[in-house]
Amino acid sequence: MDYETALSQYIKATNTHNFDNVEKLLHTNVVYWFTNKSCTTMEEIRAFFENAWDTIKEEVYSAKNVQWIAVDEHTATCLYTFHYEGYMNGEYISGSGRATNVFVKEKEEWKLIHEHLSR
Repeated sequence: MDYETALSQYIKATNTHNFDNVEKLLHTNVVYWFTNKSCTTMEEIRAFFENAWDTIKEEVYSAKNVQWIAVDEHTATCLYTFHYEGYMNGEYISGSGRATNVFVKEKEEWKLIHEHLSR
């Protein structure tokens, strides 16, 4: 798997709404920065994801305009516009923001080590 496939698999896993699928693609030292919260443990990250999926029902997450800005044999960093849509309190909602993802290659596998989302 290459780094571009790793991003695609990460987006696909996010859309399963099952954190066990997401966790398989995360580095053990992963750090998330969200607009109003930082998560540095797998438990915090799991809680954040599960709360988001509970808040926005049937959420579909996507990445548009992906730009790989720094790539070598062990790291790959991309910028993209994230989009989400789903139902909150029975009402359809959608939105977007900016994202940065950093992947590292260990033991021939690309893992997400950092994500920064902001709106």
